[in-house]
Amino acid sequence: MGVSTYEVGVSTPVIKTAYDSAMENFNLAADVLQLDESIRSMVQYPERILEVNLPVRMDTGKIQRFVGYRVQHSTARGPAKGGIRYHPGVTLDEVKALATWMTWKCAVVNIPFGGAKGGITCNPKAMSQSELEHMTRRYASAILPLIGPERDIPAPDVYTNSQIMAWIMDTYSMTKGYPVSGVVTGKPIALGGSLGRNEATGRGVFYTVQSAAEHLGIPIKGSKVVVQGFGNAGSIAAQLLDSHQAYVIAVNDSRGCVYNANGLDIPKLIMHKEKTGGVVGMANSENITPAELLAMECDILIPAALENAIDGTNAGAVKAKIVGEAANGPVTPAGDAILEKNGVFVIPDILCNAGGVTVSYFEWVQDEQHLFWEAQDVYNRLERVMKTSFAEVLKLHLDYKVSMRTAANMLGISRVAEATKLRGLYP
Repeated sequence: MGVSTYEVGVSTPVIKTAYDSAMENFNLAADVLQLDESIRSMVQYPERILEVNLPVRMDTGKIQRFVGYRVQHSTARGPAKGGIRYHPGVTLDEVKALATWMTWKCAVVNIPFGGAKGGITCNPKAMSQSELEHMTRRYASAILPLIGPERDIPAPDVYTNSQIMAWIMDTYSMTKGYPVSGVVTGKPIALGGSLGRNEATGRGVFYTVQSAAEHLGIPIKGSKVVVQGFGNAGSIAAQLLDSHQAYVIAVNDSRGCVYNANGLDIPKLIMHKEKTGGVVGMANSENITPAELLAMECDILIPAALENAIDGTNAGAVKAKIVGEAANGPVTPAGDAILEKNGVFVIPDILCNAGGVTVSYFEWVQDEQHLFWEAQDVYNRLERVMKTSFAEVLKLHLDYKVSMRTAANMLGISRVAEATKLRGLYP
């Protein structure tokens, strides 16, 4: 996972991981900020790392062992916050990187949370609903000492959803003896979930892409859009862009890529995927390769799949004017350097996809207050947060003449550093 570098005199490649990328980007921003070494050492590394073994009784009666993680990177500005992913590729290194990005992300949009992340190394597509429930409850029990509405608040991520959050909420509540809705976000509405949470990430992507297009003088109407990863975030962003008369000309998912030069019918494509499980086979579309999709001539490219999708080997082929990172860490530092050199305007992940954690914060606030908002209230508040945050990052980008990613990291890191400095060191 990542790009390869080589040590002098050694033929074996050293893989640059997601965590290496997170540390590289941190150091770039910290150097520009001239961050004090003492503060730097306090804010750079995770506060807590938990690895758990999860024996689960499968439907066959056999017991299978899974490995799970929960990493709390920072609680300087508030409770730790971050999703839980179920994926065969989950590693501690990846979870550490994602937790680090969550810290800066929460600070960029100025919500009072720190960063965390969790995951289980598993293949959820090969598991029954009963097996998923048993594994989830076992994991929730194992991370119980770390989580809570004032301590660490999980949420959905890759291959997890509102049902899984409901099981975690119930497991936590059963140990407490009373319902605790604020222990997780991304819950079903019936259990204290927020209206607008499901589409929050994609909506946040749309608001930041809209801001970038306005800054660059590119009209959304008539623009050509490519979406890599037609899951929750990618499909919602595509739907909103399509409703504003952009042409979404190519999308893909794990099963393949589809293309129509005149624009795909996004509402029909969403229904097609719900019916068939993938985008391939959509009427009035042709199949293309993943490499062709990334190299497509377009105004806006939205990488909404997994991390490290654009690296030093393929970034040079990107012809988009704007890259809006709906996924976490979809561009490596090597890919970043190439995009920057080629004049591509990148909206970094910790800004672009922060709509999800922003509405998670709104959900947590509603749970704690026992007072719930209308959907339009959620949308209005989210739009204000995303566009304000974009303007703050853009100002740093222009003032310091640094990349948008470095500017976003500078904003996030400076806010965490300020909170850390003000709190001091205990004991």
